[in-house]
Amino acid sequence: MRFKSVMAAACVAMTGSAFAATDTAETSSPATAAIAEPAAAIQPDKLVLMSAQWAKAACDAWNQDPVLTQGLVDSEWVDNDGERGFKVLQIYRKDCKDAPRVEMRIAKRDGKAVCVYGGRVETAELIKKSDYVMFADTTRWQEMGRGEYGPMRAMMFGRLGFEGPKLEAMGNMGPFENFLLLTGKVPGETQECPK
Repeated sequence: MRFKSVMAAACVAMTGSAFAATDTAETSSPATAAIAEPAAAIQPDKLVLMSAQWAKAACDAWNQDPVLTQGLVDSEWVDNDGERGFKVLQIYRKDCKDAPRVEMRIAKRDGKAVCVYGGRVETAELIKKSDYVMFADTTRWQEMGRGEYGPMRAMMFGRLGFEGPKLEAMGNMGPFENFLLLTGKVPGETQECPK
């Protein structure tokens, strides 16, 4: 138990405490009312990694993963939504200069933690205690997507930049790892940056 506390403290210290967003909640938009549409019509070989279309496909892949949809309900992760009705995950490729972030919104629906939106950022103000921002160089996203290292190692060695409720993330390393694996499950072109 002591080791776990020391590791959690180390992870918090190494990843920093800065979080660019505020604690302001925003009203749920119509896009959160239903589960995101499947991305079957999107051509996987045409997607640019972490583009808006890629985020839509990743949202669909999230909903097919029982570790994410059930594990994040069992741990009550999905319930920490700032009373807004959904959690926000914003991600981007750090080496893509001026590349836009993409956003996935996760909400509790029918007893599951489902992705209800994947695409361009729509949430201007994040809630510090419930939302996340993650960023890494493209090669690091690819390595994490192949499962070459998990989230704990990625954060401790500076391969994954992270802002958000760190202790909450530490308690959900299994599902968090499956989230990182989405960058491998959802094919994406890496020779160009998202626009």
